[in-house]
Amino acid sequence: MVLAQGDPLFVHGITLAVVLIVLVKVLVAFGALLVSVLLLIWGERKILSDMQNRVGPDRAGPFGVLQSVADGVKLFFKEDLLPERADRRIFRLAPYLSAVPAFLAFAIVPIGGTITIAHHTTELQVADPPMGILFLLAMSAVAVYGVMLAGWSSGSKYPLLGSVRASAQMVSYEAALGLSIASVVLISHALSTRDIVNAQNNVIYSVIPNWNVFRLGFVPFFIFLMAATAELNRPPFDLVEAEQELVGGFHTEYSSIRFALFFLAEFMNTITMSAIVVTLFLGGPDGPGFHFLRWLWPILWFVGKTFLFIFVYIWLRATLPRFRYDQLMDLGWKRLIPAALVWLLVLGGMLVNVRWGFAVFGGCVVFGALLFRATRVAAERREAEEAAAGPPFREVTT
Repeated sequence: MVLAQGDPLFVHGITLAVVLIVLVKVLVAFGALLVSVLLLIWGERKILSDMQNRVGPDRAGPFGVLQSVADGVKLFFKEDLLPERADRRIFRLAPYLSAVPAFLAFAIVPIGGTITIAHHTTELQVADPPMGILFLLAMSAVAVYGVMLAGWSSGSKYPLLGSVRASAQMVSYEAALGLSIASVVLISHALSTRDIVNAQNNVIYSVIPNWNVFRLGFVPFFIFLMAATAELNRPPFDLVEAEQELVGGFHTEYSSIRFALFFLAEFMNTITMSAIVVTLFLGGPDGPGFHFLRWLWPILWFVGKTFLFIFVYIWLRATLPRFRYDQLMDLGWKRLIPAALVWLLVLGGMLVNVRWGFAVFGGCVVFGALLFRATRVAAERREAEEAAAGPPFREVTT
């Protein structure tokens, strides 16, 4: 009951009809997400082929739309391998620890307004927990265990290296992701995703939508977008699957349906994170309404915004080269986390008083400049000392 206390469906208690409606909502959301994954795989391959002047899938079904189904059937009937040195129980459990949190995170996303079913009014959302944002962060943290345990339980060095690299990357960008979400919570005064969407329903100056991307000054939005891309292991942050270094990453020893579950989780997370971005920063299903089928238009606006971010992820994959690992860590720890923390402090100061906000911003700029200068001086001094010492002595033997 606590997880759904915001839904008007539970106002008059729990009856058989209420339970059936909840089950229908879960099944519809899960089915829609699975179908969306199949379409995303096909769409990504077609869009990438167009950007790279190729044809893409065109054999299975019209325009190759059934290619994802064919690949899934093939993977389902392939032999399920189990390495001799693997930890059997953990090896089998790890794919589910990656796939299940992706759906659970999507369950708290409001995709529309309210709808009446059998004289029962309910939200177009599987669940509306009062601590929805904390639930989202918890599911993101659980996904790290799936990746780490998959590599560790395989009993091979390459999956282990891939899982260590993936865990370090996900944990590093989790901090920047959490700080950008904290900015949204601070300005919305709510932890529920439905309340965050409702806080963005107004209009500024009768023209500009009251979306958080404008209210927060764009900075948390871009930080969240970059951190989410790294969390998803999408290019240019796909170092966990760097084939030239790791063979295939943490899932090297997996095959058949367990291998498919990891990629199902990756594409499902792409859809979920795009929906989360829309919910937190672009007003969710908020948009111009029409008198005809009022319940449908918010869904269409939500789907359109979500598709926009999915297209951005595909565009980035086709455009940008992969980061080096040191560049990946520098961006996360030295750029995104400080920027997100500074902006959070500035927003806090602005809520107290506008002058306090500018004072905090000025103080952070001065402190950042002094810190940058100090690190540069230290680096130049170290380089001068190394140059004065000359090359290291090496004994030459014949």
